[in-house]
Amino acid sequence: MDRFVFLLSAGLARGAVLALFALSLVIVWRTARVVNFAQAAMAVAAVYAAFAVTAATGSYWAGLLTGLAAGALLGAGVERGLMRRLPAHAPLPGIIVAIGLVMVLQAGLAIAFGPEHRPMQPPFSQRPFIIGGIPVLSPYDLFTLGSAAAVMAALALLFNRTSLGLRLRAAAFAPETARLLGVRVPRMVTLGWALSCAAASLAALLLVPTELGLNPHAVDLLFVNAFAVAVIGGLDSPAGALLAGIGVGLLVSLVTGYASASAAPLAVLALMTLVLLVRPGGLFAPKEARTA
Repeated sequence: MDRFVFLLSAGLARGAVLALFALSLVIVWRTARVVNFAQAAMAVAAVYAAFAVTAATGSYWAGLLTGLAAGALLGAGVERGLMRRLPAHAPLPGIIVAIGLVMVLQAGLAIAFGPEHRPMQPPFSQRPFIIGGIPVLSPYDLFTLGSAAAVMAALALLFNRTSLGLRLRAAAFAPETARLLGVRVPRMVTLGWALSCAAASLAALLLVPTELGLNPHAVDLLFVNAFAVAVIGGLDSPAGALLAGIGVGLLVSLVTGYASASAAPLAVLALMTLVLLVRPGGLFAPKEARTA
């Protein structure tokens, strides 16, 4: 029982990070109808910027803010400099450009910083609290949960309760109508990319201190699992990203604890395959309007 409770608490923290990264994929999909396969490489580039600022200033918080800003700027730059120039209704060029961007970013980071793992120190202790003799969440886990929850709540408030969010949604789902109503659709698409990459950068910043360290491939596995989460929850469903992220985080933690770490990706793949067979659009995908 003690082990089960510990694995559940660890799965919550991992699930929050997965949910946040999956939400970043959902945002860019809803904004531009494209899966950004370069999301992991862009996020890790932002983490390197945070790492450099933290090393120079000795302040984790300065590095955190720098990483978020770098992620947002990189997302906006990629959209304006690359994705905007591609055919709007052909997904293949976007996929090819994203894969090429992955190669360029990861090679550039390896040349600039080296391929070795660089340890990143978390701002809080990773030693878990002991409650009733059972280890549960650590202070850093609580920071991770709180940060992810705060950002997801802020994004939900932005998209559902503000005029800017209304313009973002209009630009995503009805761009021609939005243009006729005076919405600057290209600007909204750029903002969507910036928000998406900032969220992905935060997820990477929360993850890396708990892993082996920072290297150009440090976020690759997070992207794979988060993409599975987005598919399971539904690429058009932010709520699905949240719920599926927590569920997959718990699944990975339990499978790792009771079986092995190598079995966890197989469990996620099996779950994703089952969902695609039963509900191809994802468990929480919105129902399409009837046309007849």
